[in-house]
Amino acid sequence: MTTMPNEIRLQYKTGRGIPRLRFSADGTTPYLSFPLLEGTGLVAHAFSTRMGGVSTGIFSSMNFSFSRGDDPRTVQENYRRMARAIGIDPNRIVLSYQTHTTNVRRVTEEDAGKGIMKERDYRDVDGLITNIAGITLTTFYADCVPLYFLDPVHRAIGLSHSGWRGTVARMGRKTLEAMAREFQTDPADVLCCIGPSICQDCFEVGAEVTDEFKEAFDERHWPALFYAKENGKYQLDLWKANEIVLLEAGVRPEHLEITDLCTRCNPDYLFSHRAQGSRRGNLAAFLCLKEG
Repeated sequence: MTTMPNEIRLQYKTGRGIPRLRFSADGTTPYLSFPLLEGTGLVAHAFSTRMGGVSTGIFSSMNFSFSRGDDPRTVQENYRRMARAIGIDPNRIVLSYQTHTTNVRRVTEEDAGKGIMKERDYRDVDGLITNIAGITLTTFYADCVPLYFLDPVHRAIGLSHSGWRGTVARMGRKTLEAMAREFQTDPADVLCCIGPSICQDCFEVGAEVTDEFKEAFDERHWPALFYAKENGKYQLDLWKANEIVLLEAGVRPEHLEITDLCTRCNPDYLFSHRAQGSRRGNLAAFLCLKEG
């Protein structure tokens, strides 16, 4: 890709522009950031774009996956660039091992660097939580939903991957429950953000998927979650589904910020499985408690 960062023109669904496009101090690395989290001063965080990295070809240019065929040295440089952009230590990044579960792992100091500097000794982990400052939680995306959590009272954070399977199984609630268990988090205190992912207009699914949502969500929510089409398929709203999950779990409406940025609508700037298939890179979400 040859597009320069200052030429990025993201297409938002409503014009609210959440999350907002930011750049590193030298202007070379764009990333997306939530005003709700920025305003606390407690965390460094980002959601990546395809821009500003050194990967080439189908991975161009900011790919964060080591498992899709990209040169590992190139991926490591992408991590270094993002770390520099948002002010985190690249040696203390911890990666998830996503398999569409609702498993949540508490990250300790011993986990620092796992997935980048050393091998992960875990798998089937779609959510990460910690209360250790300076550790950066990282999860991966190409249409699924990133969920950010900040407990400012107990100074704890969580970051979870929630595709449609995770959403049906209430990954947002499972993450809050893990934070309550490990850090005494009260959901009413938590600031949550629902990050860029595929929008309802782009997410066509079969009846087998909506049947699971019918079982998992009260009937009063169905009209907001999906609608039927003449071809027998449905359009599913993962943003709304995760909003319902988080509110029902005890998050306050004023503590919830919801994206209006679709990965499928922005294939030049964001990786999308629906747009590009399996021959692509991965986006990443980053969340780190600041020191002090």
